[in-house]
Amino acid sequence: MTARCIMVLGTSSGAGKSWVATALCAYYRSQGLKVAPFKAQNMSNNARVVSTPDGQWGEIGTAQYLQALAAGAVPDVRMNPLLLKPEADTRSQVVLFGQVNDELSAMPWRGRSLKVWPQIAQALDELRAENDVVVIEGAGSPAEINLHASDVVNMRVAKHCNAHCLLVSDIDRGGAFAHLYGTWALLPEDEQKLIKGFVLNKFRGDASLLAPAPQLLEEKTGIPTVACIPMQFAHGLPEEDGVFDDRGSTGAGQAIHTTIAIIAYPRISNLDEFQPLMQVPGVRVVWARSPSQIADADWVILPGSKATAADLSWMRTQGLDAAIVAHASEGRRVLGICGGLQMLGEALIDLHGVDGNAAGLGLLPLATLFAQEKTVQPTTLTLPELQAPWNGLSRVQARGYEIHHGQTELRADMQAGAEQPAKELLPGMLWQGGNPAVVGTYLHGLFENAEVIHALFGHDAPSLEQVFARLAQGVGQWFEAGSL
Repeated sequence: MTARCIMVLGTSSGAGKSWVATALCAYYRSQGLKVAPFKAQNMSNNARVVSTPDGQWGEIGTAQYLQALAAGAVPDVRMNPLLLKPEADTRSQVVLFGQVNDELSAMPWRGRSLKVWPQIAQALDELRAENDVVVIEGAGSPAEINLHASDVVNMRVAKHCNAHCLLVSDIDRGGAFAHLYGTWALLPEDEQKLIKGFVLNKFRGDASLLAPAPQLLEEKTGIPTVACIPMQFAHGLPEEDGVFDDRGSTGAGQAIHTTIAIIAYPRISNLDEFQPLMQVPGVRVVWARSPSQIADADWVILPGSKATAADLSWMRTQGLDAAIVAHASEGRRVLGICGGLQMLGEALIDLHGVDGNAAGLGLLPLATLFAQEKTVQPTTLTLPELQAPWNGLSRVQARGYEIHHGQTELRADMQAGAEQPAKELLPGMLWQGGNPAVVGTYLHGLFENAEVIHALFGHDAPSLEQVFARLAQGVGQWFEAGSL
């Protein structure tokens, strides 16, 4: 078996490559084909836990994880062999086949890319041998001419497997036809020939008004525009690289009963896990960067962070630290997840240069010691008895995952004399404060459990399978016959 390779390229980041690739995975699956996704190199702090060939647990980008589910495939580290997790503007942690690779993390960008190409090619070839179709996602733009010589994620991949390439542009931003033409024009002639169709994504309005632009573009390039995808608000998938807005919520325009403020610090990670909250009727999600944005919130969530100490410093600069403490003192809910949990404690202790030392917010009597080795594993648990206002979650089963360097423990000396002591409800995993409105956990993916959403809000969020079915149906409507 040698799979047909369909590659989704973009004129820029945010054009919709991940979303279109996920839709194509669902579509080919609906045609009865065996499908796998692939992205050679992903830069994202949104990651999921999957098994590795040697029986360990590793990380891949969330986009490829969801694409695998859309394809009906078991997520595999080969589907995203290289994952870059930004820790600062000029530094990323490099994850190769699911595992942190310190040697590659220390290498210059160009030298790193060329060194890993043989392994990337091998992973792709193995997936091609095992499937009918491999849906490949590019990164950024294939026409980044400063990076072309060291490319391992766009046209080098396309040429390696002679991919049928689709070039996607976000027409909602404006300038889509110039973006398509300019991207095509900057490619060498042999790579131009691999582009088989242009895709206009996020279109709002009357598609007939696009004429004669698609025809004129085809006259200049020889490439047809094969799809015009309508804007898809509330499509049910998380945005890979940016925070959401109210338009992505199924509750937008409805009477709001719960406002949840999620702190959007610079190195926020795993923000995709909050997508189900966007789909609960009557729930409003606010991505908060200032105290005013949490003033009227019912909940505050401190999400994961790839740079906990630095993001904690940023929060203090914004005045969010005092605002969060005040929020908790009023008995309103505060939830910390992973890095957010660590921030809720008293101290962050870094003896190995992993993250940094810092004083926490002091809402939980916890100390976190950063270990050199990263904990990466799936987790299934039954939530214990919690005090109000979180008591609705008592005895609810939850599945999720852990990705963290920090090891956190309850410190009795940090709550000496406390009228109400904090409790470690699950060792190393879940804590509730003496102020029971404050809870911290290492479990990512809590809100992706239908049982949790129902226990908290009395509603059922659409399942991923329902989302994938809609996407598969949409592909059949949006793309011209024979273009795939």
